[in-house]
Amino acid sequence: MQDRFLTTGRVAPELAAHLGLTGLAGRASGQAWDVREQFPCMPYDRLDVRMSTHRNGDVAARVTMRFEEIAESIRLIRLMLERLPAGTHLTVPLPDAKEGKLGIGWVEGWRGEILVALHTGKNNRIHRLHPHDPSWQNWPLLEHAIIGNIVPDFPLINKSFNLSYSGVDL
Repeated sequence: MQDRFLTTGRVAPELAAHLGLTGLAGRASGQAWDVREQFPCMPYDRLDVRMSTHRNGDVAARVTMRFEEIAESIRLIRLMLERLPAGTHLTVPLPDAKEGKLGIGWVEGWRGEILVALHTGKNNRIHRLHPHDPSWQNWPLLEHAIIGNIVPDFPLINKSFNLSYSGVDL
């Protein structure tokens, strides 16, 4: 397995920075960027997110990042559960959305940062909604990652990035 993972599908940190590789694949290529850490909103602003990075940028680094992200997710979930206040939890009703308003949201997904734009319509409905999948930024890096590798390694490299083919499968 190491023969197939180590040095296969490598994206150098310099190229990752130049072309804007994001998310788990970006952090596997030395890009220390995570919206949860750099721009924390609730609950991340109270959880001390521990971002992992690697510099090898190969399939092995992307697999390692997955395991580290799973461990960090479990740690964060445990912290959230520990900090839930005891007793009954209240719900607060949201007011109706006014027609013609625009909202923008930014959240870290495992492929990178996801930007969501929402435009409200009549009768408390959504007029338009667009989630921007970070796969769009990462596809060009997959092309660079396959250069110089053997053809049978393409599926391995491709799935180590695991990008969206449609761009809307968030």
